[in-house]
Amino acid sequence: MERDTVAIFKALGDESRLSIIRMLLEGESYVELIASRLNLTSATVSHHLKKLEAAGLVECHRTQFYMIYSVKREVLGESLIDLIGTLPAQDDDTKYRQSVIDTFFEYGRLKSLPAQRKKREVVLRYILEPLEKGHSYTEQEMNEHILRYNDDYCTIRREMIAFGLVTREHETYTVV
Repeated sequence: MERDTVAIFKALGDESRLSIIRMLLEGESYVELIASRLNLTSATVSHHLKKLEAAGLVECHRTQFYMIYSVKREVLGESLIDLIGTLPAQDDDTKYRQSVIDTFFEYGRLKSLPAQRKKREVVLRYILEPLEKGHSYTEQEMNEHILRYNDDYCTIRREMIAFGLVTREHETYTVV
């Protein structure tokens, strides 16, 4: 069951509500008794009990003339870590990479190299994707591949080497 953690913490963030919870931990009770023990008005206690009930911390049932309130121990028994939860799995920056590619490529062609280093690396990696890692290519093969994306194959090839995405040895380029 999904809990509204913020509502729980807001409900617990009031001294009167904490006092009501402490009292209900001793046993079930009704508004008038809670009010008299805590020196609060019945209206104030009713207000706080509605907040606690909305947060899922207390529950009530009717017996004859009274609404009897009790603590939902399963909620209060949860560890703080369980209550807070964990962050959703971190996106592997796929959305970011795709937005960079969408910005700098048009009809499959690179419009311009990004000035920002991180974006530039995304663009260079995208151009290298079709090539096999660990495979060596001649300078002509590498130039022909880059030409599919942009006419400035010299700059792009140089940038690939500078980023360590490609190594060059005797006019042979190996994709790292």
